Amino acid sequence: MTKLITIVDDEEDILEALSVFLKKNGYDVNTYTNATDFFKQLKKKTPDLFILDLMLPDMDGYDICKKLKNDPNYSSLPVIMLSAKSEESDKIIGLELGADDYVTKPFSQKELIARIKVILKRNVLKNTQTTTEICDGKIKLNKENYEVIVDNKKIVLTITEFKLLELMMSRKGTVLSRDKILDYIWGEDKIVIDRTVDVHIRHLRKKLGKYSDAIKNIHGVGYKIED
Repeated sequence: MTKLITIVDDEEDILEALSVFLKKNGYDVNTYTNATDFFKQLKKKTPDLFILDLMLPDMDGYDICKKLKNDPNYSSLPVIMLSAKSEESDKIIGLELGADDYVTKPFSQKELIARIKVILKRNVLKNTQTTTEICDGKIKLNKENYEVIVDNKKIVLTITEFKLLELMMSRKGTVLSRDKILDYIWGEDKIVIDRTVDVHIRHLRKKLGKYSDAIKNIHGVGYKIED
């Protein structure tokens, strides 16, 4: 099934160029120049991935991302932020709000398509085992249903958070360096900063609630998860 990508950017030349390029690469594309029109049309068809410009006339990309991540209908869908702001602090803000990636303008279309492919394939099953548990079964992860249960309640994770938890639970007790985590989640196409892992770990701990301490920070090395 063809994946649908929604782009919100007030620069029409960028919208047109991206739309043509993505369609040539086999994607369906919806484009909007403002947040108002975007939200009006969103309920008609849910995309597989959002690309959000930071500077928009009626609402900035940060606010759109925050609104999407607070809506259970869209919170697990991937978001790529697109912006001329290239400072690390700007990237961290986007990641803190739940974005899966941050691309700075000007950008290579080939680089962007590589990032899109990596993000969209993260939820592909990597082995036959579908369910893993930690904390005496209080935390359960099911890859087939893309579902995480904590204390018998389903919690909503982004694709990145899910893959991060999946990796650590599959290697319970093993210390994973930031580089190993980046390689697993982003693969050879990773074009991210080291602090990306820390941001997603922080989000994941918050969602695990009272079990947040199961994720251990090994200073100067990386992270591990244990009962």
